[in-house]
Amino acid sequence: MAKVLLGFMGAGKSTIARGLDPDFVDMDAVIEQGIGMSIAEFFEAKGEAAFRQVESEVLADLLKTDLVISTGGGVVVSSRNRDLLKENPDNIYLKADFETLYQRISADKNNQRPLFLKNSKEDLAAIFEERQAWYEEVASQVVDVATLSPEEIIEELR
Repeated sequence: MAKVLLGFMGAGKSTIARGLDPDFVDMDAVIEQGIGMSIAEFFEAKGEAAFRQVESEVLADLLKTDLVISTGGGVVVSSRNRDLLKENPDNIYLKADFETLYQRISADKNNQRPLFLKNSKEDLAAIFEERQAWYEEVASQVVDVATLSPEEIIEELR
């Protein structure tokens, strides 16, 4: 059974996944390797619908494993993905308020996310609000990560 980390960008999915298992799978990296380009380039060339199809195929395959999986923040946008996730018993929503996440994303100069670069703060807040209900819909566990260090989160999940 896969352990799936969910949450908006900046929630710490990759950091926590790495702490739980150094051999964790970064779903976005798997997708990029499979499509031979960055997700941003694929979005530009083929559109979101084509991306979500590839994402669903990768998610379905990964859910058959016993790996720790760090998902992309938008994995819950697709109803097919939410249906797949509902079948998995170990989905952890790393939850934080929008302001906390926005500060983290703004400060992370090494990982300038396309969604962050292309949207106003107000638009990002709307995307966050929409996705929050979907994260909660598929989560088997919710961890409020706003005030916890990565070490504390990892300890709680172990």
